[in-house]
Amino acid sequence: MLEIDVLVVRNFLIALLIGALVGIEREKFKTLEHPQSFGGLRTFILFAEVGAVSAWLSQHLDTPWLFIIAVLVMAIVIVSGYLLENRIQPDSGLTTGIAAITVCLLGGAVMYGYAEMAVALGIITTAVLTFKQPLHGVVGKIGTDDLYAGLKLLIATFIVLPLLPTQPIDPWQVLSPYMLWLLVILISGLSLVGYVAVRWLGPARGTVVTGITGGLVSSTAISLTFARQSRLDPDPLASDTLAAGILLAWMVMFVRVLVTVAIVYAPLVRDVLVPFAAMGVLAAVLAGIFYWLGAQRRWPVGQSEQVKVKNPFSLMAASRFGLLFALVLAIVKLTERYAPVESLYLVAAVAGLPGVNAITLSMTEYARQGGDLAVAATAIAIAAFCNLLLKWGMVAVLGSRPLRLRLAAATATILAVGLAVVWWV
Repeated sequence: MLEIDVLVVRNFLIALLIGALVGIEREKFKTLEHPQSFGGLRTFILFAEVGAVSAWLSQHLDTPWLFIIAVLVMAIVIVSGYLLENRIQPDSGLTTGIAAITVCLLGGAVMYGYAEMAVALGIITTAVLTFKQPLHGVVGKIGTDDLYAGLKLLIATFIVLPLLPTQPIDPWQVLSPYMLWLLVILISGLSLVGYVAVRWLGPARGTVVTGITGGLVSSTAISLTFARQSRLDPDPLASDTLAAGILLAWMVMFVRVLVTVAIVYAPLVRDVLVPFAAMGVLAAVLAGIFYWLGAQRRWPVGQSEQVKVKNPFSLMAASRFGLLFALVLAIVKLTERYAPVESLYLVAAVAGLPGVNAITLSMTEYARQGGDLAVAATAIAIAAFCNLLLKWGMVAVLGSRPLRLRLAAATATILAVGLAVVWWV
C-alpha cells in the first residue's frame, strides 16, 4: 500500500502557495502596467514547482546537482524570455526575471527544510514588488545628508565597533571603549530616526508631527524654535499650538529615557517606569489640551520657521558625546568610591542641564555594575527635572509672554507630579 508522507505534501503545498503569492502580484503588474511581461500567476506557480520537485529529487538521489541544474536551466529560460521581451518593448526591467529565480530557489528551500524562512522571504518578496511606487518615493526623499548619515552609522556599527577593545582601559575599570561606542551608536541611531522623519515629513504637517519627530532629534531644538516662532505671532491661540508641540517633544524625551534604560539594563526600568511614565502621560495630556485650544484658529504652521536640525551622526558630534559620557561615567564612579552616595544627585543635576542622554547612560551603567537601583533612578529623575527647568528658562527668555505663561504652568505641573511620584515611590 502506498504511504503518503504528510510532511512532503505540506512542503509542496507551501512551495506552490509561495509561487501563487508572488504570481498574483506579477499578474496584476502585467495586467495594469506591462502586458508583454512573460510572468503571471500560472508561470510563477510552475517556477516554484520546478524548484520544489528538483530539490525533492536531489534529496532522494543524494546529489545536489539536480537542483543546481534545474535552477540554471530556469535562469537560462528566464534570460531568454527577458531578451525576447526586450525586443518587443525596450527598457523592460529585470524585476520579474529576478523574482522568478527567487521563487524557484524558495521552492527548493522549502523542500530542504526551511519552510518558515521561505514563507517569510516570499512575503517580503511580494511586498517589495507590490510597494514599487512607495519605495521609489522613499528613495526620492532621501537626500545626500541622509545617505551620508546612514553610511556613517553603518560604518560606526559594523566596522569601527568590532575593532574596539571590550575590556576597560582605565584604573577604575569603568571605561570600556566598546561599550562607550555602542552607547554612542544607540543615541545616534535614535536621533537619526527622528532626523529622517523631520526631513521627510517636515513641520508643515503640523506641530504634532513636528513635536514628536523633532523630539527624537532634540527636544531642546524644538523648544528654541517654537519659542522664536511665538515672537513672530504672539496670538494666544498660536501659543497654545506651539506649547502643544513643545510638550510633545518633552514627552518623547521621557519615552527615550525609558527606551534607553530598557536596552542597556532592563532591571532598572522598574524603578524609572512610574515617574517617567507619569510625566510622559501628563505631558501628552497637557499637549492635547493646548492643541485643542489652538485648533480654534487656523495657524499657518507651514509658513513659519522650520526646525533647524543637523545631521545627528557626524563623527565629531559622536566623539564629543562619547567624551562627555566617559567623563560623566568617571565622575559617577569616583563619587561612588570616595564621596557619599548623595553626591551623585549633584552630578546628575549638573550633567542633566545640557541633556539627559549622558547621565541616563551613566547611571544605567552604574546600576548594571551593581549600584543601588533606587539611587540610579532618582539621579536620572533629577537630571530630567533640571533639563526641563533649563528648557523652560530658554522659552522664558526667547518666547512670547503667552507661551511663557503656558509653559510655566505646564512645567510646574509636570515637575510637581514627577517629584511627588519619586518621593512616594
